[in-house]
Amino acid sequence: MITILGAGLLGSGFVRALRAKGEEVRVWNRSPEKALALASIGAQPSGDPAAAVRGASRTHIVVSDDAAVDAVLSSAAPGFAPGALVIDHSTTSTRGALERTARWRERGVLYQHAPVFMGPQNAAESTGVMLISGERELVARLSPLLAPMTGKLVDLGPRVDAAAAFKLLGNLFLIALAAGFTDMLALAKAMDVSPAQAATLFEHFNPGAAVPARFKRVLDADYARPTWELAMARKDARLMQAEADRAGVALTMLPQFAALMDRLLTQGHAHADWTIVAKDFVGARP
Repeated sequence: MITILGAGLLGSGFVRALRAKGEEVRVWNRSPEKALALASIGAQPSGDPAAAVRGASRTHIVVSDDAAVDAVLSSAAPGFAPGALVIDHSTTSTRGALERTARWRERGVLYQHAPVFMGPQNAAESTGVMLISGERELVARLSPLLAPMTGKLVDLGPRVDAAAAFKLLGNLFLIALAAGFTDMLALAKAMDVSPAQAATLFEHFNPGAAVPARFKRVLDADYARPTWELAMARKDARLMQAEADRAGVALTMLPQFAALMDRLLTQGHAHADWTIVAKDFVGARP
């Protein structure tokens, strides 16, 4: 018996995938109707977290944040047997992952944080990416159980909170993409380019393919051999802002980034590679 605590979009996807593989699944959700809806595929709804985890071979938690994870674990605690396996797929803080791992180990429960880069369809189809890190023996024990639930299980090593950290890093990049899309659409509106027309740019220009190489250039911190000078990047940002201002359209991301470029320009970095914007975090090549 496998227990899923949390039957939202992601949790219900895991339930469907496990049932498709013939696993017995017990499911609990704070809103009971979501758990009850999964009875139609053979899952066993439970009205209480402690009852849901009692006798389970392992428990998966899929809720919203640190507070929700802590609340669910506290409610489920009376049902955990000594040595119970608990895998938490929630996106949480690094501190939360560290503290829960230690706290529940003291109580005889093996808690493992394993956040995911998955949508509901990925969970249902066992695709996407799952992250894991921490105590080597537990990771080795859990990896064969978790690998079938995902397209790729990434082991980030012995640091207990590494999976939590990398999940937040990835989500920040996704947020940055959304911010870029928002400003791009705002600028398109200012220049009388429809959203559909703007989207055709990516039929010819694929910036995503260059992400690893661009990030490597940031890490190399080789500012003396520019491919795009900071002054030229700032000039382009000025042109974008002018188009938006002329049309009375507000940009969200660009003004803050332009201010950072301006600070570096006043420090004499006009002819440096524009990746110098990250110098405070990666350092400079001697």
